[in-house]
Amino acid sequence: MAKPKFYVVWQGAAPGIYTSWKDCQRQIKGFPNAKYKSFKTEKEAKAAYYSGAATDFIGTGKKSKTTTLSAASRQAIIWESISVDAACSGNPGVMEYQGVHTKTKHQYFHQKFNLGTNNIGEFLALVHVLAWLKKEGKNTPIYTDSKIAMGWVKAKKCRTKLVKNIKTEALFEVIRRAEIWLHNNSFTNPILKWETKSWGEIPADFGRK
Repeated sequence: MAKPKFYVVWQGAAPGIYTSWKDCQRQIKGFPNAKYKSFKTEKEAKAAYYSGAATDFIGTGKKSKTTTLSAASRQAIIWESISVDAACSGNPGVMEYQGVHTKTKHQYFHQKFNLGTNNIGEFLALVHVLAWLKKEGKNTPIYTDSKIAMGWVKAKKCRTKLVKNIKTEALFEVIRRAEIWLHNNSFTNPILKWETKSWGEIPADFGRK
């Protein structure tokens, strides 16, 4: 039997704490810039809700408790930035990545693939946002929680061990284009490591841990 979750809605039709995803959905569906998050315990949910600020609660890890960000942490984070992250259902498995505004969590882009790995998703997310920002002429900082993806971008090479076959052919074509872009373009956007241990989950996290 699945353990119950508690859902906090900071911005929605009726902000509050809900004990079912169905009730939470009623408050956020169709609501512009809705802000919500699930928590494992009622205590965590209440602490998050009564803080009155969704961005103060970046998320929870498998072994960590949700904590309010300190003033020092808030000063360390460059909020006017873009955060990227990936998620994979199985590894390899269905893979997706997204880029969001670090402070508001407004989603800028989202891509999904039938088969991939989390590391590939993290890599492609970084190249995606770099290419997009270069086209826009913006030097916006970028956050990622993946040292591997940062290394791959620096090397201009996706060093995946995923087997290339008919199922992954389309994905490898995207990887090839990403590598070509890195070789043919320069950028000055700072790629920064998101400090998960200090700040909680990165804002682009898919919340499936």
